[in-house]
Amino acid sequence: MKRFKPNLITAALLASCSTLIAGGAFAQQSIEEVTRTSTEQTQRADKPVENEQGENAQGLERIEVRGFATSLIQSLNQKRFSDTVSEQISADDLGGLPDVSMADALTRLPGISAVRTGGQAAEINIRGMSGDFVFSTLNGREQVSTSGSRSIEFDQYPSELISSAAVYKSPKASLIEGGVAGSVELQTASPLSNDKQHTFNVNARGMFNDRAGEVSDAEEFGHRLSLSYQGKYLDDTLGVALGYARLFQPSVSTQFVGLAYNATKDVNNDGDDEFLSEGFELQHKGGEETRDGYMAAIEWTPVDTFTLTADAFLSKFDSEEFARGFRVKLGGASAAVANPILNDNAVIGGTFNRTSQSFTRVELVNDDNQDYDQVSSFGINADWQATDNLTLAFDVSQSIAKSDFRNGLLWALVGEDANADLPVFDSDISISYLLHGLDLPDVGFSQAEAFTDLDRVMVTKYGIYPYENEDELNAYRFDMTYEFDDNAFLSSIEFGARYSDREYSNDRSVFEYGSDSSFSASQPPLRLTDDMVEVVDWEGDFSYLPSYLSIDLNSALNAWFPAGIPQPVKTWGTGSPGVINGPGEGPNTSWTMLESGKVYEKVQAAYIMANIDTELFGVPVTGNVGVRMVDTEQSSTVLQDVSEDIIDPETGEVIDTRGNPENGAQYITDDAGLVNDFYRPALLTDKYRDYLPSINLNFKLTDSDQLRFAAAKVLGRAPINRLFANATLRVEDVQAFRDQDTGEIVLSKPTAIISGSATNSPYLRPFYADQYDISYEKYFEDTDGAFIAALFYKDIKSFINTFKEDPFDFTGNGFTIPTEITVLVTDEEGEPLFNDDGSRLSVQVPTENGGYETAVNNDKGGYIRGAELSYTQIYSFLPDLWSGLGMSASYSYTESEIQTQTTLGGASVEQTLPGLSENVVAATLFWEYEDFETRLSVRWRDAFVSKQVAVNEQVVNFDSETVIDYQASYNINENLGMLFQVNNLTDEPTKSYFGSEAQTGTIQYFGRQIFLGVTYSL
Repeated sequence: MKRFKPNLITAALLASCSTLIAGGAFAQQSIEEVTRTSTEQTQRADKPVENEQGENAQGLERIEVRGFATSLIQSLNQKRFSDTVSEQISADDLGGLPDVSMADALTRLPGISAVRTGGQAAEINIRGMSGDFVFSTLNGREQVSTSGSRSIEFDQYPSELISSAAVYKSPKASLIEGGVAGSVELQTASPLSNDKQHTFNVNARGMFNDRAGEVSDAEEFGHRLSLSYQGKYLDDTLGVALGYARLFQPSVSTQFVGLAYNATKDVNNDGDDEFLSEGFELQHKGGEETRDGYMAAIEWTPVDTFTLTADAFLSKFDSEEFARGFRVKLGGASAAVANPILNDNAVIGGTFNRTSQSFTRVELVNDDNQDYDQVSSFGINADWQATDNLTLAFDVSQSIAKSDFRNGLLWALVGEDANADLPVFDSDISISYLLHGLDLPDVGFSQAEAFTDLDRVMVTKYGIYPYENEDELNAYRFDMTYEFDDNAFLSSIEFGARYSDREYSNDRSVFEYGSDSSFSASQPPLRLTDDMVEVVDWEGDFSYLPSYLSIDLNSALNAWFPAGIPQPVKTWGTGSPGVINGPGEGPNTSWTMLESGKVYEKVQAAYIMANIDTELFGVPVTGNVGVRMVDTEQSSTVLQDVSEDIIDPETGEVIDTRGNPENGAQYITDDAGLVNDFYRPALLTDKYRDYLPSINLNFKLTDSDQLRFAAAKVLGRAPINRLFANATLRVEDVQAFRDQDTGEIVLSKPTAIISGSATNSPYLRPFYADQYDISYEKYFEDTDGAFIAALFYKDIKSFINTFKEDPFDFTGNGFTIPTEITVLVTDEEGEPLFNDDGSRLSVQVPTENGGYETAVNNDKGGYIRGAELSYTQIYSFLPDLWSGLGMSASYSYTESEIQTQTTLGGASVEQTLPGLSENVVAATLFWEYEDFETRLSVRWRDAFVSKQVAVNEQVVNFDSETVIDYQASYNINENLGMLFQVNNLTDEPTKSYFGSEAQTGTIQYFGRQIFLGVTYSL
């Protein structure tokens, strides 16, 4: 029977790439055979090589490709002989990929785009779907993430430590389930597959950011360093690979960030309310990012039929970042609005004046954020060829991710006289602004001259809000392959089973002091001195903005807290309902307890898959057909409110509320020693089973043309953090003031609105989809390259949606809520007022039902469909020096009927699916001549929807963007080379908006990154 094998040129090219092909337990058998065959052929340097028809081919051992062209040809051949629809990336050695991280590297592939965070790619989108739909493995093992969800942050993975990557766009039964958009497989080096006995590589680069000079105290220079070694010992039966990669770079951006439209007011007296923005931010951001990556692998093959592999990967990514500038709060419906400018029914400009109820203000921001992330992966794999036909493999692995993010803030406000014994907040505030869509806005502040005046500016609030996540997954896998000797239809059959146990934990804590809206008498503001501050001027596009004071965090905190800076704790807060040993007044920070907990996920899977190798009407057909069965058990800890009202039997009024032990109420103590008796701890659990069939067929039409077809049912589990049960209730803040003229107590709102949410749930089921792929691949015979055209269709069955019912009957649905709340009264300057007996003056305010949000699996899915084109060619037919010219380009078109609703811009409007750009283009033009190589890469994506992080996370519309990178290198000799590289050559900003371009979201500039370095190999 005719077998589907690579041609002679392909075999030789694969031989030159053998250092890159990892010999993992789950590698495709046909590729392993090709690699072994071609390696054996090229090692016979003085002998002719026979092709599959037995014909001699002279001199194949002299074929040599290198540099970027090498990676392209390696990638094409791996794609060509893959048994699924996939895309491939290869490097010619450890450290060979030029990208800062694997996120950048993956965006060169067709149908893949990235969301830039801090100016660099972090989360990737595949075929119009966001990172939450992307599954990732390292050496065939599932990876957990520091993101707090399932979305892998690929900037955590140094490209210098990864030898190859594959993106599986169609699954097969033997692949771990989880990727609705696709599955990304990263591979580290296989030292026994290295074609040399020993290799050693060094890569060192200095780095400069050309916008860092615009940001006070920002670092301008950084560096990249990588070291790697691969060696074979004991007659090539023991292989060792070691790698280290370090990245130190400045984190720089200058930004405008608009805030959501979350208030309404009739600003033009036409009887209809218009939507008002919460405000906006204008900030300098700077800091340092340090990533240290480590890789190690040991392969031992004591006999030809047995291989034992142990490998480890560790990456630490630390970021220390500051944000300085203005945060403008317009004051909502209570502000006095003059000269409003509208876009439809949304206010995009005007003058906002502070009233006694509006809290309109300009905060001078000195935020300090620290993020310490670590991912690690460990595994042991045994591969045993028990007989000529039977192969057994067993794998044990562990993946751990830890994240400690600390959001710290230090805010200052303008007072009338900072030198007064009792400083008074300056409430004479007027703010004017006008948005200009995707360009910077006009702004004006009545207090602008005071922003640099030490006699006016005082620090009024300090807060720190840590998010600590840990995600750990332990997995065990067994696979068995039986190959048939003479079967007219099947080449082999595979069975396998896998068990994984995952535990995710989230811990919240808090410390707050002072006020962000006025001067607090009980927690008075800090008088600033010259040694604590520096005057900062804006430059470049932002130079029209007023200067401000940059405050040294440590100096200010040491002066404000001479007895020691307090640390955040997980606490109920002294004013939380149910606390039995607190004063009953003060902060309510019960959210730190209710939002801390764990999620458990246990998955058992088994599969059977038949590998096809046959002919149909004279056309060779290969592929596979199989089914995967998956049992899932997911659980979440939760604190359930089981408090009960105590009713006065005579009046029928509620006289007290307490926890009922008969309902499971327990004394729960926080980290500050406060005891709450309203709650009982519980574990909520859900179980379900899925069957996932799949088929992949490859028709070899000619030696250079093939047609692929794939169909499968796929699933993607809900983000791990959304499985945490965190139902919460919130009573809206109400302020009470005594009018100094009339003595009347004035309320900012007549009632206190109660709202709640349960946007997470352990009962959320996965996303499901039926998907279909068809592609045509043509590989050029006379030159190196290929043209590929593909169509895909995904029928998404359901999505997780957040549903809101407003008003919601809290009492009728089992919630215990207060009928009224106590509000403390102040004067118009925010100072507390007291009764004759010395107690605080207060009033009772009734409550009313507000909205309740909950996460559900809806049945309103829809299609995602599209087309992909890719073209790669090395123009070796050109004369002389132009023979090294080449191009690699791809275009993808994606559309979907799926729409989501957003109200961030005011009125409810439809958005596309997060991550979906209708058009995505990636192209690289490269040229190699003798020892010189240069290339220009362009990545362009159409407008899309993604997350914008401001005061709260917001999903907004992003404008299209074009990112251009350039690189040139020169080999001084066989071992030493030089490299020059520019990332983001045109300083492309990130721009976003709220539904309409007129309602500005983000305008953020990151600067160019310029690298100059040397490479050394031995």
